[in-house]
Amino acid sequence: MAEKIQQLESVVIRNLRRFRDRYFPDKVAKDVLVPVVNPGQDEAQSGFLDILPVDVHFLIMTFLSPADICRLGATSRYWRAMVRDPLLWRYFLLRDMPYWSSIDHVSMPNLELLDAPLVSEDESLDDREEGEERGMELKFDCMSEYLKGCPSCRKQWLPSRPAYEVVTSFLQSLVPSSEPRYAMFGPGMEQLDVSLVTRLMHAPDILPVSGTPHRQINGVGSGISYMFNNQHKFNILTLYSTNRAERERARVQQQSISNKLFTFEGNDESGDPVYSPAPQVRQVCQVVDGFIYVANAEPGRGEGISEVVQLRAVVNCAGAPTSRPLLVLSCISREPSEPAQTTGQQNVTDGLSTRCRTPCVEMAKRLGLPQLSNRWMVQDTAAESLSGLLDGISWLLRCSGVKLYGS
Repeated sequence: MAEKIQQLESVVIRNLRRFRDRYFPDKVAKDVLVPVVNPGQDEAQSGFLDILPVDVHFLIMTFLSPADICRLGATSRYWRAMVRDPLLWRYFLLRDMPYWSSIDHVSMPNLELLDAPLVSEDESLDDREEGEERGMELKFDCMSEYLKGCPSCRKQWLPSRPAYEVVTSFLQSLVPSSEPRYAMFGPGMEQLDVSLVTRLMHAPDILPVSGTPHRQINGVGSGISYMFNNQHKFNILTLYSTNRAERERARVQQQSISNKLFTFEGNDESGDPVYSPAPQVRQVCQVVDGFIYVANAEPGRGEGISEVVQLRAVVNCAGAPTSRPLLVLSCISREPSEPAQTTGQQNVTDGLSTRCRTPCVEMAKRLGLPQLSNRWMVQDTAAESLSGLLDGISWLLRCSGVKLYGS
């Protein structure tokens, strides 16, 4: 990945340089840089920043946030054309996607188009020529894909709620509502060194336990009630692949175990395995309002095609699959002691090779989530600190119709 980004970086710089030489020859750097005396006279007169080498322009943009780059594009015709370069935003996508902490069914970029061959330099130049409309009709707008997918942009540009909705939410909070129930399952509940479920039960400062119902599901699951933000109760039905003794023995010995949640039905025409949920799992899925899938995001711990098939078997086993949301907790045991820096081009490029977890965008691709008709979200989580958990639960409750303050 780092090699691919470095290759694209050189293409972007070369493309920006050719574009400036072709359409803005007055911006070409001179031997002596002369500052502008009267910058308000004519926009065609080059400013000190404009006549810097293109390599410096590109370096400056790599240190800016997406919002700042858009503001830079509003300063002049020259910078507007420069920041619209499709290869520039393709570079930002490839560079920053591994560090996005969440992704959902609305903001997921099209990864197949990112793997397509680079557009020709001449085509990219023409697409940004002032006065041309066909540049806005690109099949894949990398800038729009980046802005809709970047978590900071999604949060910053969400529309504010009208005043009447705030009053309505307050009145609805006074009316007792049913307690949403969610089925939680997945290999990340059993394979990690730190138990996510145990941390949930012993972290009252993050998610207080409001009640433990006396119910067991054939020894492989139970229900626990939690209180979100001291406002809303919800219930999680945990579904394990087998009983506790077998899970612990398999984890210590690094062995696979027989999954009691599914029944193997054979292989389909393409050779992929076919699973059906066990009767007790089917009963749970008929009454829950959504699903929480705990995926193992530690490098090299994917379950392959079986993981995808089993996830779809649970989500789609009870009919009406589009009405119930799916939250994927892309979970690791604990956060690294020295997280990779994400500010600055060099730090990001160097950090790609030392990424300690599967990026949430890759997790969505690995689980085949874009092919699901359900609403879904992938949230980076650490079992020890429970980082990211509340963001995922907040999304899940909103999808279930729960009105949350400040959302």
